[in-house]
Amino acid sequence: MADLNRTLERLVRAVQAEARVPALSVALRRDDRPLWTFQVGGSGNPGAPLDADTPFRIGSITKTFTAVLVLQCRDAGLLDLDDPLGAHLKVPAHGGLTIRRLLSHTAGLQREPVGDVWDTLSPPDLPGLLDDLARTEAIHPPARRFHYSNLGFALLGHLAARRLGGDWWDLVEERVCRPLNLSATTYGAPAHAATGYLVDEYSDHARPEPPTDFGAVSPAAQLWSTAADQARWAAFLTDPASVDPDGAVLAADTLAEARWPLTPRNETLWGSGVGLGLMLWPREGRVLHVGHNGAMPGFLAAACGRHGGPGNPGGMAAAVLASSGTASAILDLPHRLIEEALAADPVDVAPWTPGEPAPVHLRGVLGRWWGEGYEYVFRWEGGVLTGRGADDPADAPPAVFAALPGEPDVLRTVSGREVGERLRLTRDAAGEVVRMHWATYRFTRRQETFDGVWVSQ
Repeated sequence: MADLNRTLERLVRAVQAEARVPALSVALRRDDRPLWTFQVGGSGNPGAPLDADTPFRIGSITKTFTAVLVLQCRDAGLLDLDDPLGAHLKVPAHGGLTIRRLLSHTAGLQREPVGDVWDTLSPPDLPGLLDDLARTEAIHPPARRFHYSNLGFALLGHLAARRLGGDWWDLVEERVCRPLNLSATTYGAPAHAATGYLVDEYSDHARPEPPTDFGAVSPAAQLWSTAADQARWAAFLTDPASVDPDGAVLAADTLAEARWPLTPRNETLWGSGVGLGLMLWPREGRVLHVGHNGAMPGFLAAACGRHGGPGNPGGMAAAVLASSGTASAILDLPHRLIEEALAADPVDVAPWTPGEPAPVHLRGVLGRWWGEGYEYVFRWEGGVLTGRGADDPADAPPAVFAALPGEPDVLRTVSGREVGERLRLTRDAAGEVVRMHWATYRFTRRQETFDGVWVSQ
């Protein structure tokens, strides 16, 4: 463990030195190991030296908190994701844009509110934000392509606040931060927060950036936090059972829905995508990293968790917070920390132990079947019926089936291939399973043509 810590520290130190970051704070968590944190540099805050409790601005990671608030509204029946914006906010234009499109940055709305807010650093208040929609452009038709919009997420935050009957930040604190014990995540900068800088490209000078309050655009980028809080948050978004096992903040199925890729961020380089407010990075081995990056004047942040893949201990996540607005090298660091930690300190191998046999009425399903000319293997493992192609890659997850109440010979596919579809069993007079239909395709014990002729005849 000491060797791994030294390796991770060296990796962080190298990024801090090469990217010239005044202060860098990182955290790495996993369910089977203690939380690891590390900091290098100086906070720039007299009397508050850099340590694990130093808050940094997290910028657009804030959007993931807003997304969770919106999904809470949906799960409570207060809205539908395909509702138009205008059904919940009185707006002079763009009221037909749907909540789902705004969450996935596919609504086509322009990136920022009207006006030069990055010149003035004076974002509008809520009445002004809504009134200015009359002068806001639709850059693209809805659903045409990915186009990032801070304005869109500001509107989503106020929509959720209106449906829940409160102020956006008060609701985030009450409904998200407190239940998840994110006590270091705040709306404004605490007294011991790090100072954010613009580092001179041609010298070693670093100039402090001005403090900003994002006003009505706060649901897009306002929050401050620590690396430990953000690693915990990323773990929640990726593997909620590790942080919120009872689903007090959001149901696991809802977070799985939010993680589903809805659009790539780039036409020709499919290195990342977007779900419902979450950024997604596909990695090797059928692994998905889930989280968000963030930027505000003087600060960059990145947090992600690991979903899927072999040897995943659960709750695996990393966060990196930096006090430089231009040190983009830090954005890949959470991914590298996760992968380095798993390579150097893999999950303990659990022993295999015998389990219970398959239920009597499903034993006739086990073994090899043929469908569409391909061979499949059905097994009872881990207490569930599974099915996979005989030639599927070893890392391809099997289909998993669950019984339908009151229908012993009909099962529902709950994950994997044909998720959601039914598997229907047909028995002969003796009660043996002789045929199955999965998503309406016929499965037989011998390889047959589509008109039922045994291919070996």
